[in-house]
Amino acid sequence: MTDLDLRTRLAAAAQTLGLGLNDQQIDQLIAYLGLLSKWNKVYNLTAVRDPEAMLTQHLVDSLSLIPPLRRHADGQALRLMDVGSGGGLPGVVIAICDPAFDVTCVDTVGKKAFFIAQVAAEIGLRNLHAEHSRVEQLKTAPFDVVTSRAFASLADFTEWTRMHLKAGAVWAAMKGQHPEDELAELAQRAPDLSVFHVEQLQVPGLDAQRCLLWIRPVGSDATPSA
Repeated sequence: MTDLDLRTRLAAAAQTLGLGLNDQQIDQLIAYLGLLSKWNKVYNLTAVRDPEAMLTQHLVDSLSLIPPLRRHADGQALRLMDVGSGGGLPGVVIAICDPAFDVTCVDTVGKKAFFIAQVAAEIGLRNLHAEHSRVEQLKTAPFDVVTSRAFASLADFTEWTRMHLKAGAVWAAMKGQHPEDELAELAQRAPDLSVFHVEQLQVPGLDAQRCLLWIRPVGSDATPSA
């Protein structure tokens, strides 16, 4: 599949999701895909090797998070942390699609954090930052949203990142099938947290279940807009 074919498929997926991306953003996403494919040969950023598969399983999958994030932001700029970002998914995609969002990608693997920093430099994403650290040891200003894509169990994810939430902030955890066991564990380990919204994510071209779980401390009034 040529770069033009990949670009056409990506643009169609973005249109299906109603993202309204401009040509520059589509070009940046394709440039990111090219860097991910190139660096993956040496850095082992993802187990998926084929660019066509990367497009659907990684980029378009990450794009499905954008509409819910935008509804939650309701026109406001967000400071967002992507935990266990790996090769920058979904953090890099978010930074490209919404330049007003300030995105920090955190990973414990130095070469992955270095790759994300290189992506920011090569593509020109001033709103994208990389941190090489265990998230529970990271010293940084708090965030409006803390997200992850199949990073850890919900209980571990929220426990390790809780200190990074602003007052009124939320977690947004991307998962595959509805994680009943993880939800039960979260309820047992963190009864003061509320899973206040679960929505199914539609990923164009991907025949698999995806969902997004919104979590907040009990008493917080943060709610994603309908």
